[in-house]
Amino acid sequence: MEKIFDNTQIAFALKSDTELDRAYFLFKMIDNQPLVRIGTAVTNFALKANLPVEGLIRATVFDHFCGGVNEVDCLSVVDKMYTKGVSSVLDYSVEGKEEEEQFDAALEMTLKTIEFAKERQAIPFAVFKPTGFGRFELYEKLGEKQTLTIEEDAEWNRVVARFDLVCKEAHSKDVALLIDGEESWMQDAADDLVTDMMRKYNKEKVVVFNTLQMYRWDRLEYLKKLHEVAKKEGFFIGMKLVRGAYMEKEIVRANEKGYTSPICPSKEDTDENYDATVSYMIVHIETMAVFAGTHNELSTYKLMELMQEKGIKTNDDRIWFGQLYGMSDNISYNLAAHGYNVAKYLPFGPVKDVMPYLIRRAEENTSVAGQTSRELSMIKTERNRRKGK
Repeated sequence: MEKIFDNTQIAFALKSDTELDRAYFLFKMIDNQPLVRIGTAVTNFALKANLPVEGLIRATVFDHFCGGVNEVDCLSVVDKMYTKGVSSVLDYSVEGKEEEEQFDAALEMTLKTIEFAKERQAIPFAVFKPTGFGRFELYEKLGEKQTLTIEEDAEWNRVVARFDLVCKEAHSKDVALLIDGEESWMQDAADDLVTDMMRKYNKEKVVVFNTLQMYRWDRLEYLKKLHEVAKKEGFFIGMKLVRGAYMEKEIVRANEKGYTSPICPSKEDTDENYDATVSYMIVHIETMAVFAGTHNELSTYKLMELMQEKGIKTNDDRIWFGQLYGMSDNISYNLAAHGYNVAKYLPFGPVKDVMPYLIRRAEENTSVAGQTSRELSMIKTERNRRKGK
C-alpha cells in the first residue's frame, strides 16, 4: 500500500508558520520527561493557588490540544478542519467530578453536543465518559458484585437514567454516540450498562459505541462473547478501539492488590491485539461499526489494506478513523485527502477543568515510545519545506 502519511504539506496545511512553531516548541517540551513532570507540578500548583496562569496555558498547550472553553468556541476549529474533510468529536473533557449536580451538568452538555451534531455534518459523533455521569466507586462496587445500599441503588438508577436519556436522544436525532473506556476495575459495570443501551438503541444500525482498550489482553475475547449475544438478540455492535490511557495506574494497582495485570505483557502484544480486533470487526462488518482511534501508522495502514481486500469503500459509514486534536495530523489529514472517514477528538471546557486531561495527554505522550519524536520530525520536515520555498 502506498505510504501516504509522510506528506507534511497536506498534514499541516491549516497551520500558520506561528502555529507550526508553537507545535514544535510544545512537542520539544513534551519530549523532555523531567520537564513534563516539573511542568505538571508547577501547573497544578499555579491553578490550585489561583495564580494568573490561565492566559499562558490558553495561549500555548490549551489552544494546541483543545477546541475552546465551550462548545460555541469550538466551531471555528470545527469548520476549519472540515474544509479539509476532517470531522470533529466535541469532547467535554472535564474530569474527576463527584457530585450529582456535576453529573447533571455533564448530561446537559452531552445533550447539547448531540443537538450540535444533529445540525452539523462536520460533527458526526457525540461522546461522554461513564464517570461523567456517575461516581467511580459506584461502578467499581457494582463491577465487584457487591450489594448496593438503598441510597446507592437510587444513585445507580440515576446513572442509568442519564445513559438512557443520552442514548435515546442520539437515536432519535440519528447521531452516533461514543462512550469512552476507563479503568478496568470500574469498566465491567460500564460495559454491562452500555451493552443494555446497544440492545435498546442499536436494533437497526449502530448508534451506541462502547470502547475497547486494547492494551487489555482480555478484550478480543470480550468482543467475541458480546458478538454471540448480539447475534442471538439481534442488535448491532459499535466499538471504538484504542490502545488505552491508564496503563501505569493499571499495573500499579494489580501489583498492590496482587492480581494478574490486565495489561498485555508488551507493546508488541498490544499492537497485535489491536490489529486482530480490528480484523475481527472488519470480517463481521455487516453487524458492526468500528471507530479506530489510533496514532499508530502501521495499524492505520493495516485497516486500510483490510478495507481494500474486502472491497469496502473508503467512505463506508461503518468505518471511522480517529485521532486527538493537536496530534498525528499527518495521519488525519492524509486519510481525509484520500477519502476516508476521519474525526478528530476535540476536547473543550474551562481551562482549569480541562487541565487534568491535558496533563494526562502530556504524560501519555512521554510514555508512548516514539510518538513525540515522530511529531517533532514531521514538524521539522514541514518547517524546512516551507523555508525551502
